Amino acid sequence: MPETAARAELRRVLGPWSAAAIVVGTIIGSGIFLVPKAMVASVGSPGAVFVVWIVGGLLSLCGALCYAELAAAMPEAGGEYVYLREAYGPVWGFLCGWTQTWVAKSGSIASMATGFFYYLANFVPALETTAFLIRLPIGPGGGPLEIRYGQFLAVAVILFLALLNYWGTRLGGGVQVVTTAAKIGLLGAIIALGLFSGRGSWTNLQTHTNAAGGAAGFLVALVAALWAYDGWNNLGMAASEVQRPQRNLPLALLAGTLTVIAVYLAANLAYFFVLPAGDAAASDRVAAEMMRRVAGPAGAGAVSIAAMISIFAALNGAILTGARIPFAMARDGRFFRQMGRVSPAHGTPGAAIVLVCLWASLLVFSGRFEQLFTYVIFANWLIFAMGATAVLVLRRRRPELPRPYRTPGYPLLPALFALAALAVVAATLVNSPRESLMGAGVILTGLPFYFYWKRRELC
Repeated sequence: MPETAARAELRRVLGPWSAAAIVVGTIIGSGIFLVPKAMVASVGSPGAVFVVWIVGGLLSLCGALCYAELAAAMPEAGGEYVYLREAYGPVWGFLCGWTQTWVAKSGSIASMATGFFYYLANFVPALETTAFLIRLPIGPGGGPLEIRYGQFLAVAVILFLALLNYWGTRLGGGVQVVTTAAKIGLLGAIIALGLFSGRGSWTNLQTHTNAAGGAAGFLVALVAALWAYDGWNNLGMAASEVQRPQRNLPLALLAGTLTVIAVYLAANLAYFFVLPAGDAAASDRVAAEMMRRVAGPAGAGAVSIAAMISIFAALNGAILTGARIPFAMARDGRFFRQMGRVSPAHGTPGAAIVLVCLWASLLVFSGRFEQLFTYVIFANWLIFAMGATAVLVLRRRRPELPRPYRTPGYPLLPALFALAALAVVAATLVNSPRESLMGAGVILTGLPFYFYWKRRELC
């Protein structure tokens, strides 16, 4: 059985709808319900917020166009791990995969699962109750670590989705299609109620509120928007399981990203049709406040349900795609060998799924996963920049590589996206130097392990 598992390959069972649902479902999480507050508080007006959403959407679309060429040319498990390995060498691919495995993907899974319990706590307040305290200086700020009942629920959700994805990629893809369709339907209903309830006014779109403004305010709002757009790169991690990858990968990336841009713009139109800028800036949950004014407390509750379904879909997509990174590294002999095994019965990288989900569960209990995720923003955008320039590098180094899809506007578009990504990296370094340096430290911790596995490979 071990030899069979080691030789087994992942199966191409994800059709075009599953692929598109992974793109849409992993991008749309909780961000669209929360970030408009920070955005309008930074730029001061709904008009400026729309500009930020459009700029962030176009930037994400440029990234998706670059990754579409890479994914179609190299439809393997691992996504950016593969792109950086082929363009810059194995050490860069490993450091990317190392960071994604231990912080970026696992931290994202932990964050989303905790967000799920936060919204459920609107209906079950006991979830916010402290179960017990660990009286050691291991909590946030060096204080005791507080464990709440909701954290056990968050872990249960992670493990439930881990089981579904362990049982079969086709099942995980089916769950992704159903939950993504549900979230789009609920968001569509929220948008329609906001726009056609008669409780708003188009003059609200011309209101203003006190804000930082200027280039600094625009940058803060753009970072919030980019967080809401995050996830457009995930599909490539599961490329080895997509049917007809040369066609379906680019199609899903482009159609999925464009769909999200349209949904985000429509949602913000509904928010600001009902809420003037000052009210939106004063509300922690803009979507819930808009629905409260339109439909009362039941409307605000409906937003919590929509947010939970949205997070559930994003969480499923993150588990499905994130587990393929340690799997790909293990297949190259640069990670724990067991992580490269495929279940002969289910055709899934079961050990890698278990690893990522158990580590994410520990991060849920650590109380520090949000800080971990902040540390890796610097690393993530550095990876995006390197991914875009990989298009340029591989056109020169691997001209013979089949490219069924080519990035439009080459070489200008990849170069501009890489420069924009580096600008985000630089801004993060200036505004959050401690977190950025710690993010760089996370990357560098992988070097000793890389050389260890490389030495074992040569023996």
